[in-house]
Amino acid sequence: MLAFVAPTPFLWGLRRADNAGAALGVGFVYGAVFFGLLLRWIAVLGMVAWIPLTLWLAAMAAAYGLLVWTFRLWPPGRWWLIVVGGWALWELVRSYFPWGGFPWGSVGYAAAGNPGLIGAVQWVGPSGWSVLAVGVAAGLALIVEDAGNWRLFVDPAVIVLLLVMGGVLFPPHTDGEVLTVAIIQGSSPCPQVHCQNENQRIFERHLELSRQIPRDSVDLTVWPENSFGTPFDPIGNEDIDQDLKIEAQRLGAYMLVSGTHRVDSEFFVNANIVYTPIGTQVGRYDKQHPVPFGEYVPLRGLFSFIPQLDQVPRDMIPGSGPVVFPIQGGVLGSVISFEGAFSRKVRQAAAAGAELMVVATNESSYGPDAPASDQFIEMARVNAAAVGQDLALAAITGKSTFIEAEGTVGIKTEPLEETVIVADLQFRNAGPTIFTRFGDWLVFIALAGGAAAIFTPGPGRPEGGLRGGRRR
Repeated sequence: MLAFVAPTPFLWGLRRADNAGAALGVGFVYGAVFFGLLLRWIAVLGMVAWIPLTLWLAAMAAAYGLLVWTFRLWPPGRWWLIVVGGWALWELVRSYFPWGGFPWGSVGYAAAGNPGLIGAVQWVGPSGWSVLAVGVAAGLALIVEDAGNWRLFVDPAVIVLLLVMGGVLFPPHTDGEVLTVAIIQGSSPCPQVHCQNENQRIFERHLELSRQIPRDSVDLTVWPENSFGTPFDPIGNEDIDQDLKIEAQRLGAYMLVSGTHRVDSEFFVNANIVYTPIGTQVGRYDKQHPVPFGEYVPLRGLFSFIPQLDQVPRDMIPGSGPVVFPIQGGVLGSVISFEGAFSRKVRQAAAAGAELMVVATNESSYGPDAPASDQFIEMARVNAAAVGQDLALAAITGKSTFIEAEGTVGIKTEPLEETVIVADLQFRNAGPTIFTRFGDWLVFIALAGGAAAIFTPGPGRPEGGLRGGRRR
């Protein structure tokens, strides 16, 4: 619930900054502290990964701080619209730029994680909850100054309460066929490093665990990201492909396996492949959104002076779009790792016809004690509710779990645990949610409101225009 009040001191302080430099400084410190602590698990990869990312996110916070300060003397109603629209723009830009964006730290994910609120994410999406949370926080900042501004707090708070009631009474639900799903978490023999015959050992361990599942006891088996890799991958090795076909036939179940295939010395693909119970391939999904500096190096020549980037010798070839897999009982959709944190990627799969979602991931780089897995599960949980679908999250070394459409998290593994977990999930036949149909619609309303507040002439607009001069 702190998501609705945590931005208030930040906004209140920006209204009292003495000059533009102070506003930039307040914004930068706010961003550096918040994102630096939130993303401290990235420091495991080295300061060369954590510091630039934190500085970039802090710089964006500083730019937002300058915006808030610039319009501090404008009428409260206009300032409120600019603050909310500016925050919506900040998060929108951050989720796309640079190199596909980075959505961690969105206040909407925190707000939507609350009971009741997560039920309403199907209508407004995670980004919509960012708009509403900041609307409440901005109203609080104004009401502290002057109780006469109470409407700017009460109005968004009432909307929040109505959405909570709706989310409690009408949570997202699934109504299709039930299927029994098994997640294979085979771990890695050498997490955080590479070791001899690593790909072979990982593949064989997942196959061994899969063979422990009794015949005809499950409908779908899910292997996590990097559970196969060249030369032990079904794309380039017919023997591996045959092993997987035989296992699918033995189980009498569909199998989704996830891993990488080396195309040549410079490129590779990261893919999910689905097998039928009779051992044929349903299709293949190639990951669309590679991790910058993890699965490819943007502007490789420019960053060649950084020795750590030698650990990324090949660039991933991105897929061209979402792929869904028609299976018995419904349509299966999937995303891979990093993509599961992006509501738009999960939405794309749902809009393409998916009725049940799989996220395949690998968090071996961050170690067993990092909060990365828990943060990722919470983001995936909100995204599942946004599209109203059950979700299986399979991690090779992190935490695997099952998430129901209304946001309930089921059985959860421990990091580095080698195990099989099983649960019943259900397809969604109810059709797409409002978020699936219209995406970030509330964000664009907030952007329009902010732009109108800045550029629409009218009484009460202070002399000095965009400089935020004092009213006379």
